[in-house]
Amino acid sequence: MELRGKTALVTGGTSGIGLDTARQLARAGAEVVITGRDVQRGKNAVHAAREDGAVRFIAADMADLDSAAELARDSGPVDVLVNNAGTFPTSPTVEQSVEGYEQIFATNVRGAYFLVATLVPHMLEKGDGAIVNVTSLAAFRGFSGASVYSASKAALTSLTRTWAAEFAEGGVRVNSVSPGPTRTEGVLAEWGEEGNEGVARDLGLQRTARAPEIAEAICFLASPRAAYITGTTLHVDAGGSAF
Repeated sequence: MELRGKTALVTGGTSGIGLDTARQLARAGAEVVITGRDVQRGKNAVHAAREDGAVRFIAADMADLDSAAELARDSGPVDVLVNNAGTFPTSPTVEQSVEGYEQIFATNVRGAYFLVATLVPHMLEKGDGAIVNVTSLAAFRGFSGASVYSASKAALTSLTRTWAAEFAEGGVRVNSVSPGPTRTEGVLAEWGEEGNEGVARDLGLQRTARAPEIAEAICFLASPRAAYITGTTLHVDAGGSAF
């Protein structure tokens, strides 16, 4: 129970990688707050995690700054923040709408940025805290049709290094996990079975990840076991970023 007495906030925590991360954090002893836009999915997620530990849901839309600010107020101070909420519609560059571009950056970058800005002062005051940003293999490898999504995750990767430098003196660690293709409901809905598996076939281990495998990496970086790690990206991508 290495996280007993800690409070963790997982954005985009009602399904997939986010929900598995929340459940593992709860099993490690943390009190976990999960967020999402859909109240019914939030209730279902809390029910699914009922035997793992203390998990509660707060409805929030990370693309809406007022909603993100309300989330920070309602969650209260946290010791662990996992920026997992993300949207990943695909579009060729020449067909990308301004509205779609802005929506992706609002959710994937701006929401995380201002949530950190609101919550990190408590961590710095305590002299302890962990922030884990969930990025993507797409930030390190080109994928046709994913230009805006890739750029948004590259921005979050850059923020990981910048925040690590900015907050290190205050005892707050900032790292990121970069997943490869993962079998989740959201990914399959956008990329399709063949699209997801097609990417996996080009990777060293030639398979997609399961959400709990990505969650394990996130929880490691959030834990005291990673006390000497900050400013880094842990690639959980079957070798996709290496070869």
